[in-house]
Parts: sequence; structure tokens; C-alpha cells
Amino acid sequence: MLLGIDLGTSSVKVAVMAEDGSVKQVATAAYAMSSPRPGWAETDPEAWWLATRKAMAGLAAEHLRAIDAIGLAGQMHGVVLTAENGKAVRPAILWADGRSTEEAARYRRLDAGLLLRLANPPATGMAGPTLLWLKTHESILLERARWALQPKDWLRLQLTGEARGEPTDASATLLYDFVDDGWAKQVLEELDIRVDLLPELVASQEVAGRLTSEAARELGIKAGIPVAAGAADTAATLVGHGVLAPGPVVLTIGTGAQMTTVRKEFKADPAQRTYVFRTVEKGKWYSMAAILNAGLALDWVGRLFGVDSEELHGSAARIPAGSGGVSFFPYLVAERTTHVDAGAAWSGVGLQHGKEHLLKASLEGVAFALREAMEALEATRISPADLQLAGGGTVNKHWRQMLADVLGRRLLAIDSPASSARGAALLAGVAAGKFKTLDESSALMMRTDLVAVPGADADEYSRLYERWKVKDP
Repeated sequence: MLLGIDLGTSSVKVAVMAEDGSVKQVATAAYAMSSPRPGWAETDPEAWWLATRKAMAGLAAEHLRAIDAIGLAGQMHGVVLTAENGKAVRPAILWADGRSTEEAARYRRLDAGLLLRLANPPATGMAGPTLLWLKTHESILLERARWALQPKDWLRLQLTGEARGEPTDASATLLYDFVDDGWAKQVLEELDIRVDLLPELVASQEVAGRLTSEAARELGIKAGIPVAAGAADTAATLVGHGVLAPGPVVLTIGTGAQMTTVRKEFKADPAQRTYVFRTVEKGKWYSMAAILNAGLALDWVGRLFGVDSEELHGSAARIPAGSGGVSFFPYLVAERTTHVDAGAAWSGVGLQHGKEHLLKASLEGVAFALREAMEALEATRISPADLQLAGGGTVNKHWRQMLADVLGRRLLAIDSPASSARGAALLAGVAAGKFKTLDESSALMMRTDLVAVPGADADEYSRLYERWKVKDP
């Protein structure tokens, strides 16, 4: 058996996969993201480790005994300042954090040639600007740190006792040279960021360490088994879907949402509305259009009205398209390339409206934001007929139908409850020698089903989307 661990923003998911590619069991455990000041987003990394142990305790004993290798996937862009002993010296600063606006502006003043090698527009929440903020505002803590790790790399350190990184997460830090395919030493020198903070990079499908006796005891599995380097969650999802070559586009909805597709070059988006990052294979990249306010906004709406996910999504079936004229703009945190000023809002609300109108409008607002992201991807000459769904935020049938109508695309779902964790497990299989190559692992694709097609509301949603764009504050 192979274990995939997916460290998300609000929960960790562990999946046990057999060598035929079938996922035998999935368990999850949640933790909180805090915002100690407006625009900040943090989590205590110890909560990740405690949740991982809790999720592992939810797996069947026979599965735990059979685990032979581990792979990791995780949320991108964040910074975990880590001491020599592996402990975090402060809470992790996450991808949704918006404190580093001045530091992102400092990036934009870099030489044009250096910016070209970074291939992506500078934005808050990414590791480079975050490290600059720490250098200015928490220099003592930065000096105490031995490493600045990505979230899943910190978790792997707890498993193996060894600090390593890998290219998919590294490429999303604004500290990665896309020409040299490694850490951007010139940028680090220009910004006066210590290069020794950054860990050695190993390939995603290579062994990055072995499970220590202490970690094995806490997780209830064998010590000494190989732990693969793993991948950023979006890159791991591509592996979990068997998407190793250009063509398919994967739509993932979790706390944030991403549309991703593989490409053979790292050509930057001249409009700076999409991103390009490294896949798990050298010489391959993927384009990504993303929004930060997806599940983040819907979870907030649910808490605000005291409703669960089922009731929230049920409003999609009970209220007609357009929510009786109510519009929702989901920008609780600032987006990176558009909507850079945070501020969520409903508009058009009157005495005739009830709770369900506002709930339905919330779903429509997130769907419209996704359509805006899809249009950014289409501007780079990527226009899919279908979208492959991934992530816990894509499972409700009413939500799927609304997405098909708003996006105007057929939606396909892979028969796997944990695409990113499955991708991590497949990487573990290659690292442990269970599969000879990634191509061999991609042949273990789960069944893909057509789950939604644009329906009767599709034309109406096209009209409503144009109105929403005009009203967007």
C-alpha cells in the first residue's frame, strides 16, 4: 500500500492507495486558519502535525500495517520559518496572506531580465515577498530560522528529520529561476535574502528521506519506509488525474480554486493574469488561473448564516438563476492580479429577498469569479471543451450543474475521492520502485465520468455574468 498525505489550508487528507491505483480509504482532520490582523492568514504548523496524526488514527489497522511508502502534497506559496530542531519559530504565513504589498512592489522594481526568469507576476502571499516582510518586520525571528520551508516540506521534515524541497512548490515562491530550473540565486542576492534558508531540491518522485522511528510510532506505521519529495497540491492533482501532457484542463475547488493545464514551455502571460509553474517532470510546466476566494468565501457565508454545505448548495436548486437580482462579490481577501482590494459584498438586496437568495448569490458570485479566471486562461490560447473536476468543493450535484451553466463547459469527474493525495501516493510509488516511471503510474487512471453539461440556464448565466462584471466594485 502507498500513503498520500495532502496538507490543505483547512484540513489534512490521508489516502491509502493500492498498487493497482485504487484508493482504499481516505481520512481527514481539520484545523483553523487564523487572521490575527486584517489581511493576515496564518496557521500554527503544530496543528498540521496533530491533525495528520488524528487522520492517520482514522485509517484501518490492516491498511496502516501495509503502508510501504509515503508521498506528500500541500498548499502552495506559504512560509514556515523553521529552527534547526525542526520546530516552527512562528506561525506559518499562508498563501492567502496579504501583508506584503510593499514587498511585492519591491519585486516589480527588479531588473526586467530577472523578472522574466521568475516567469510570474509578483503577488502577496508568495514566499519571496513574505520573506522580505519578515526581514523588515521580524528580523530577529528570521535570524533564528535555519530554513524557510513550504508547508508540506515542513511536514515531511517531521516525518524524516531531513529538510528538502522540490521543484513544483519551489517554482511558486518567486524565488525560482525558470531558465536554470533551480533557486534564483541572482534574485536572492539582489533582495538580500539568505540563500541558506532554502532547502536542497530533489525531484518530486525521488526519495527525500525515510520515516523516523519516532514519527512511525506516532503515526502507527512501519519505520524506515521511503518518503517521496512529493509536489504542490495542484501539481499533485495533475498526477492524480493522469495529466502528464498538454490537453486536459483540471478545475480544483478547495479553499481557493485553480484551473490548470500542462504545457511544454514556461512562457509568461504578458497580461500577468495567469501563472506558470513546474510540473513534477523536468522540462514540463503548467499554466494556472486561480482565485483565492472560492471555498474560503463559501465557508464564511455558511458560518455567517449558520448553514452547512448541504443547505448552502441546496439553495442552488431552490432559487432561480440570478437570485432575484442579488449579486455577490466574494473578495474576502485580495486577489493577486485582479480585485487587489479586499472587500466582499452583496448588492441588489431588498425587502423581498430572504436568506436563500443571498446563499444562491454567493454560489453564483464564486462561479462568476471562476469564469473570469477561465477567460484569463483562454486569453493564453487555452480553450477546453471539458473541465476535469477535483477537490472537495466540486462534489455537490447542484453546484456542479451551476458551474457547467456558468462556465459553459462539460464537467468530468475522476472516480477518486482525493485526487491530490492520490497523486502524492503515485509519486511515492515511483520513489519506492513500485512503478518504473510516471507514465506507468498514469496508466492507472481511475474512471472519468461526465457529471454535468451546460443546461437551460447557460444562456441566462452568460447574460448575468456580463452584468456581474459591470457591477463588480
